[in-house]
Amino acid sequence: MAGSEYDSFEDDTDEEAYALDTGPLDTSFRSQIPQGRLHGALAHKIGVDILKGAYAPGETLPNEIQFSSSLEISRSAFREAIRILAAKGMVESRPKTGTRVTERKRWNILDPEVLKWMFETEPGEDFIMDLFELRLITEPAAAALAAQRRTDAHLKAMDRALIVMAEQTLATEAGRQADLDFHDALIDAANNEALASLSSSIGAAVAWSTRYKQRARALDRDPVPDHRAVYEAIARSDVNDARWCMEALVRLALRDTQRSMGILK
Repeated sequence: MAGSEYDSFEDDTDEEAYALDTGPLDTSFRSQIPQGRLHGALAHKIGVDILKGAYAPGETLPNEIQFSSSLEISRSAFREAIRILAAKGMVESRPKTGTRVTERKRWNILDPEVLKWMFETEPGEDFIMDLFELRLITEPAAAALAAQRRTDAHLKAMDRALIVMAEQTLATEAGRQADLDFHDALIDAANNEALASLSSSIGAAVAWSTRYKQRARALDRDPVPDHRAVYEAIARSDVNDARWCMEALVRLALRDTQRSMGILK
């Protein structure tokens, strides 16, 4: 690792000099994770801690010796975890100064993994609104394009997904996967390469908001008819209705989420 951002961590450092003052670290962490998955699990743990506010923007993380000794993991696993977080814009490492949490505006919130981590915390109302505003910007437009460009194969894929959603409900893993399949088929039907690049982020937003709003109890309404209305508008190539139906679907999903958070009655 010569010349890397980790050169400030000398190999001959006296590890005993570091009391295990590592904040939210869990000493049982190592025993719970298979060896080959350590760096991913550690990135997840640190990422969630950052999102929870355990490490604030600008704060320096415990260094690799502290993490490695307290969690009984290799220093290479720590370094790989930091690379994962750096790629998501959540941390930056510099020689001699260590690894710091970056400003929130630099975080890649639309990274599907970061979205997953966000919903493992208790996301605030502002974040939920931001996410649904993004959906309102992209999904009605995608539905309108799909109404113009869909093929029979797209319609069949959406219809199959709707059948599974109706049979399994969004309270089941199969039903939630079918919901994702519906949205994926719709984005694909829009036949827009730039929009398609957002599909994994849109899918993650749909998936984790759906799970989140049902974390305490099942939905008190059936969202399948909303999806069916979008499908039927796309099937008959009604651009305006497809846009309107998708906007209504997203707004209703937002209301469901706000109710689950106690924001709306």
